Amino acid sequence: MTGPTELPSLPDARFAGLRAEAEALQLTTIALRRRLHRHPEIGLSLPRSQEAVLEAIGDLPLEITRGRSTTSVTAVLRGARPGPAVLLRGDMDALPMPEDTGAEYASEVAGAMHACGHDTHVAMLASAARLLAGRTEELAGSVVFMFQPGEEGYHGARHMIHEGVLDAAGTRVERALGLHIFANLPSGRLATRPGPIMASADSFHVKVTGRGGHGSMPQNAVDPVPAAAAMVGALQTMITRRIGVFDPAVLSVTRIEAGTTTNVIPETAVLEGTIRTLSERTRSLVHAELHKVCEGVAAAHGCRVLPDIEPGYPTTVNDAGEAARVLELAGEVLGADNVVEMADPIMGAEDFSYVLQRVPGAFAFLGACPPDTAPEEAAPNHSNRVHYDEAAMANGVAMYAAFALDALR
Repeated sequence: MTGPTELPSLPDARFAGLRAEAEALQLTTIALRRRLHRHPEIGLSLPRSQEAVLEAIGDLPLEITRGRSTTSVTAVLRGARPGPAVLLRGDMDALPMPEDTGAEYASEVAGAMHACGHDTHVAMLASAARLLAGRTEELAGSVVFMFQPGEEGYHGARHMIHEGVLDAAGTRVERALGLHIFANLPSGRLATRPGPIMASADSFHVKVTGRGGHGSMPQNAVDPVPAAAAMVGALQTMITRRIGVFDPAVLSVTRIEAGTTTNVIPETAVLEGTIRTLSERTRSLVHAELHKVCEGVAAAHGCRVLPDIEPGYPTTVNDAGEAARVLELAGEVLGADNVVEMADPIMGAEDFSYVLQRVPGAFAFLGACPPDTAPEEAAPNHSNRVHYDEAAMANGVAMYAAFALDALR
């Protein structure tokens, strides 16, 4: 007599053909992506990008709302039956930098480039809206499509939340998914993890004030330069001695400015940099310790100091259950070979964190490394030479759609 046998799980019929449907939309997806790529816009006001989105989804049965404080677009798709709401997000803005890719669809705007792939996010989200609009009979509830400006440091997600994107369907969004293209991951592969996946990001500015004088007679001045230099080392030591290794922080001094010429001791010196953490507890501790260190070092050098910390995005924290479900969905829709559970977070930051503070959900990376390049050798996100494999976008479209179909089954 044999014991019970565990039968293999059968593929979910809801996802049958989903990847093929996304592939069938690929020409449309690529066309929108390249249109946006040619005309990148920066910040919270993206009129051309908004126009492109509205044209791309204008023939679909969506309830569309334009932002008031930004050029955002919120679109709601109603399912055939009532139910909860799920949110899918794609950010729209570019970076203030030149493009040197040589692509035929390269940026035509001087000093602006879609170097973080937000053009692909918009294109994937618009095609996901089209795919799901053809499957409304399978939806018990509503899908909220969040086309968001101002992710690159402008807190665009917070603007949209304040304007009601989480309640756009008439009921509170219960689950949310954000995807981000990634040049250093094999094309088409999806990666995420439970818990913290991206860091908080704060900027600090420290002004050190002494007393100016002649460079040949430092005894008659109070030199802020050695005080500022000592602060750099002291801040690095603080990180290694006050912050636990299992809840890490990164503090980098990225700019120092002082003086005007060789024989003048300046009155002031300025330090600036970034702070990255993976928990609010450590974030608060680093903020407090930065003030203590700078004030102590300044006092030891006879200087005055004015530290200031500018809060940025909070830590992006995935709901454990939602992250696990996204990995499971990716295995069903994209195949087990295209799924990676990340061992560690990355220390970049993301304003989808504001959504995940309020709604259980997940943020995931979609690989788009060019097929003729090793992932570790590909130009990374934010590079003036970054190139994304457009074939990967079909997987992104399919994943957006699968998440909504699963949430509203």
